[in-house]
Amino acid sequence: MGTETTSGAGGGWLYFALLTVACWGIYGILLHKGQVTMGDPENGRYKSFLLVGVAYFLTAVLAPLAILLYKGEAFSGYTGAGMGWSLVAGIAGAVGAFGVLLAFGHKGTPAVVMSIIFAGAPIVNAVISIMLQPPAGGIGAVRFPFVLGILMAAVGGMLVTLYKPKPGPPKPKVVMVKTFPAYLDRDQRS
Repeated sequence: MGTETTSGAGGGWLYFALLTVACWGIYGILLHKGQVTMGDPENGRYKSFLLVGVAYFLTAVLAPLAILLYKGEAFSGYTGAGMGWSLVAGIAGAVGAFGVLLAFGHKGTPAVVMSIIFAGAPIVNAVISIMLQPPAGGIGAVRFPFVLGILMAAVGGMLVTLYKPKPGPPKPKVVMVKTFPAYLDRDQRS
């Protein structure tokens, strides 16, 4: 693909990566909660996805636009290739988010669905990256620890999916009982 810099010590990249881990770690849980509390079992996932789109607009359109306007770079410096790849990336991300909701809609739970996604996505990333930018010496130069890491990610995702803890019993529902206010005397209650 393009020229990419390697991540080195310093620079704060790790903090931003960990921010993403935290946000994406709760993403599925929050998305599922939004879907089921929408009050529409048939269309709740689509309504939830619509609001995810609104959130993306606020976060991924308005915020960078404001920064670029401030820097005076909002409407210059775009390339066709850069715009094309960025749009494809956005579509891939949106389709993936929609896939999460569809999985929830077909009885997948956040613990299982997100475990599969977060174990599988790094494997896909590693394989595609190696195909697009093969190491010096070709595929045969891929070291065993790298392959072992991919296998461990797959096995880890499988183990989390198969052996996740079972949920506890549901909480009892609170029943509201209407009573007369204590300040009314007996004659007013009849």
